[in-house]
Amino acid sequence: MRTRLAIKLHAFLERNFPERRVFLKSDKDTRFIRLRPVTQLIAFAGSALVVAWAIVATAIILMDSIGAGNFREQAKREQRTYQARLDALAAQRDSRAEEALAAQERFNASLEQVSVMQSQLLESETRRRELETGIEVIQATLRNTMKQRQSVEERLATLKEQIESGEASVASAGNGAGAPVDILADALARTAAERDQVVADAREALLRADEMEAELALMQDKNDQIFRQLEEAMTVSVAPLDKMFRAAGLSTDRIIEQVRRGYSGQGGPLTPLTFSTRGEEASADTLRANRLLNQMDRLNLYRIAAQKAPFANPVKDSFRFTSGFGTRRDPKTGGRRMHKGVDFAAGTGTPIYSTADGVVVHAGWSSGYGRLVKIQHEFGIETRYAHLSKMRVKVGQRVSRGQRIGDMGASGRVTGVHLHYEVRVGGEAVNPMIYIKAANDVF
Repeated sequence: MRTRLAIKLHAFLERNFPERRVFLKSDKDTRFIRLRPVTQLIAFAGSALVVAWAIVATAIILMDSIGAGNFREQAKREQRTYQARLDALAAQRDSRAEEALAAQERFNASLEQVSVMQSQLLESETRRRELETGIEVIQATLRNTMKQRQSVEERLATLKEQIESGEASVASAGNGAGAPVDILADALARTAAERDQVVADAREALLRADEMEAELALMQDKNDQIFRQLEEAMTVSVAPLDKMFRAAGLSTDRIIEQVRRGYSGQGGPLTPLTFSTRGEEASADTLRANRLLNQMDRLNLYRIAAQKAPFANPVKDSFRFTSGFGTRRDPKTGGRRMHKGVDFAAGTGTPIYSTADGVVVHAGWSSGYGRLVKIQHEFGIETRYAHLSKMRVKVGQRVSRGQRIGDMGASGRVTGVHLHYEVRVGGEAVNPMIYIKAANDVF
């Protein structure tokens, strides 16, 4: 069986690949190389394999080129989409910046109005005290005049009784009775003059009191208008900041209390208003002014807290988001992994800025992160800036919002130049876009 198969195979090879000889002739000798059918079959098979491999490789290259072209087109479309989104975000940011500037101007104008209002209130209080003092003096003068008039009336009554009881003696005395009558007339004239003067002084005091009441009413209306403007300004200024902190998942009461403990000094224009030293209860205007001052104090505390929390973007130049927060396909292994930050892609050396005031707790190489900068902020918040090409801060250095801390690069476990930005609260990673988007409503 095997012999018969071998004979058929040999006959097939002889028919399709007959034995050939290749002669090699030189000046002195002639040699030849015999190419057996098996050798020719092996050479043919090898050539066929090489040609097939070339065809397959060419097809793969063409498919990759077509796929790369499609990917580039898709990348260009995504880039245009991201650019449009960035333009929209930039427009929103500019609008929010203009609103913040307008709110700041309203706040400054409100502070000036409060200062003017305080001066006017102090002046009105001083004038009220002067008026009270004048009224007290007039009342004392009236009481003294009434006492003097009563004394004169008593003396007059006594003189009348003496005159009625001693008419006979007066008649016999003749001209000697003229002296008591003259004294009585003079006393009556002085009493009448003093009475007229007291009445005139009282009328003048009443007119002055009416004028003061009208001035106080006008001042009260003006104060009400100023109070309404201040309350509206406080509402417009405080509400966006309160919304920003709540959108970031932070407790506003806890933040305000923590900032107040760090800034506990008292004094200056925001000290509660107190005008009376007689133990009287505060007026409605005083209570209203104190509520406004408390709102201004809360606004100032919010502004301080906003500087200490990462409500900003770490990249100010042109960039594109290449990866968001959450589970994603690992660019190295292809598996599903948790991405604990967001990625900003731009050119090598693009400046990276701190998103809040804080202290640098790490500035060096870290496995996977490459060159890494960690900044510890208030309220238990930490930010991380990874894959840097250069670090511009040191451990223990205190930095401010907007301060340049490094340059964008491709150090560590990366596929290209970008910044990996993380925000951690209490050691747990949170989505940084919560803070960035929340800041768009204010800054």
